[in-house]
Amino acid sequence: MKKTDTIAAIATALGESGIGIIRISGEDAIGIADKIFSGSKSLREVDSHTINYGHVYFGDEIIDEVLIMLMKAPRTFTGEDTVEINCHGGILILEKVLHAVLKSGARPALPGEFTKRAFLNGKMDLSQAEAVIDIIEAKNDLALKAGIRQLSGALTENIKTIRAKILEQIAFIEAALDDPEHYSLDGYSVKLRKIVKKLITRIEYLQKSFKDGSIIREGINTVIIGKPNAGKSSILNLLSRSDRAIVTDIAGTTRDTLTENIKLSGISLNITDTAGIRETDDIVESIGVKKAIEASNNADLNLVVIDGLLPIDSEDISLLESVKDKQAIILINKSDKELKVSVDDIRKYSDKEVIIFSAKDNTGVDELENMIKAKFISNEINFNDQIIITNIRHQEIINEAMESLEMCLSSIDEGYEEDFFTIDLLNAYEALGEIIGETVDDDVVNEIFSKFCMGK
Repeated sequence: MKKTDTIAAIATALGESGIGIIRISGEDAIGIADKIFSGSKSLREVDSHTINYGHVYFGDEIIDEVLIMLMKAPRTFTGEDTVEINCHGGILILEKVLHAVLKSGARPALPGEFTKRAFLNGKMDLSQAEAVIDIIEAKNDLALKAGIRQLSGALTENIKTIRAKILEQIAFIEAALDDPEHYSLDGYSVKLRKIVKKLITRIEYLQKSFKDGSIIREGINTVIIGKPNAGKSSILNLLSRSDRAIVTDIAGTTRDTLTENIKLSGISLNITDTAGIRETDDIVESIGVKKAIEASNNADLNLVVIDGLLPIDSEDISLLESVKDKQAIILINKSDKELKVSVDDIRKYSDKEVIIFSAKDNTGVDELENMIKAKFISNEINFNDQIIITNIRHQEIINEAMESLEMCLSSIDEGYEEDFFTIDLLNAYEALGEIIGETVDDDVVNEIFSKFCMGK
């Protein structure tokens, strides 16, 4: 699909910086840039993939001193003629340069339209286009690696291989039904069953990777719970490496939830400090306690903080019982002083992992990081050769393809005629095509690219 109009947008973050970039793409990109540029040569005369020094004008006014990168189709991100104007990074300068470009014949780009054009012009498939936004929005090293792996085409090649094997079987069945003299279906059901089982195994692998992928992308929703003055806020400050939460010796200082995004061992924790959980007649504090309990119930992981300087009491026991059926780690805090709580004391009421911890002198932090990673991230992850599904759209499609292949397997086992097999095989083939954009609806494409920033 060829776009004939030319689009432009600010491609860098809008704010004061050393450099800002205006991106222009389309048939008239070079001509439009040339209208406002003054350099040693006209941009129409310079070679592709060169950087050209000069000034941007609007009418008789000099707007800025610039470097212009000129790239001619098809060796560009969008597959179209592309110009990037590198100017100074002030907001006013960027807006003035963009205004000059738009007045010279370009139109404002829609969100994600540059990447959408790359997809429509065959420069990348849909899964790779989605990887672009994953890379931009990556919150940690693992999410970044997963995005780069997908952008490189690893998922694409895997999906294409599976689809090719499915298509081969569809074609054989159709050929045999149309020309039985030359293609025999004798014993074919046994052969097809083995092939479908192998395909199911490959898709199961992708399905299972989504657990790791969703955590890598979204982070682990983690809640710190405990009695008042157990050291919850100090632990949040320690893990976030900031004085984000107020810390005092007065019990009940925290009255509301406070959430920070932190990074541990390459993964993100959306970690929430909560009000101390206890019986109270204070109306404001009781609201905080209620919020703490709700946050705990909705968390992926609970960090239960036990004040190690006080013997275990009924409130501690209630806390330990509240996480009985949840992912939780018990922290016996304040180990920088003489503890009155031991691991054996905790074992009487909970079988969860226990760490001797001190927010004051950092004791137990490394052990906590390793324990969280072991709980949530597979030790089998190797970004050199493993595909991690991080996108819920991909996961839903993979589930749909799996369902179709399992139905095909059932049809084989129940002795149905071969033409029944093609229905489910074709459904699986078309479903997987939605991941790479070969069978996807225009509305889905538009929805995906609407989530991009304006200059991408």
